[in-house]
Amino acid sequence: MSTDKQNPHYVVVEGPIGVGKTSLARRLADSFGSDLLLEDPDSNPFLERFYRNPRQAALPAQLFFLFQRAQQLQEMRQDDMFAPVRVADFLLAKDRLFAELTLDEDELRLYQQIYENLAIDPPRPDLVIYLQAPVEVLRQRIARRGIVHEQWMDAAYLSRLAESYMRFFYDYTDAPLLIVNAAEIDLVGSDVDYELLLERVRTLRSGRHYFNPMPMAM
Repeated sequence: MSTDKQNPHYVVVEGPIGVGKTSLARRLADSFGSDLLLEDPDSNPFLERFYRNPRQAALPAQLFFLFQRAQQLQEMRQDDMFAPVRVADFLLAKDRLFAELTLDEDELRLYQQIYENLAIDPPRPDLVIYLQAPVEVLRQRIARRGIVHEQWMDAAYLSRLAESYMRFFYDYTDAPLLIVNAAEIDLVGSDVDYELLLERVRTLRSGRHYFNPMPMAM
């Protein structure tokens, strides 16, 4: 393994709803003194309707996120020369993962046509951090953070989403990948857990790796 501890130029944190990707992305950006590129679900006017009635609002919610992510990545490319490090909490490639999970056949075909016509060329991350946790842990964290519309989320949908993420990253080879078991560690509240992860982030430059530290004994 490389011992080069120079910060990576572009890090993406990914994982299913409730796993803690945005919180970790914020902490990494603070450590690196970097720009932060975040999804903005609060600005999606269709998201609450989606959680209430997925079948009715899936397509507009999905297209809103697609356009939002495409614009963010386009702006990132334009400013690329001026920011030494960036941390993001989304991969554009996962957009289709949600589309395949929520859209019917005709809607998915329309979504794909729109995606292709956008001709998006997202930058390649230097490292992708994929956070994993069991569905029950995700449900507990979603309940704890108390976002109202997320409380309507169907448990079966969350289970399918977690499974889709696992399948997606099982075949993922577009960038170096660090798979993190986030079920029993606290990457936001524990400095010990976080520093262990940060050490790995600063040394990984290629391949597929796993981060599965044992929780501290009480």
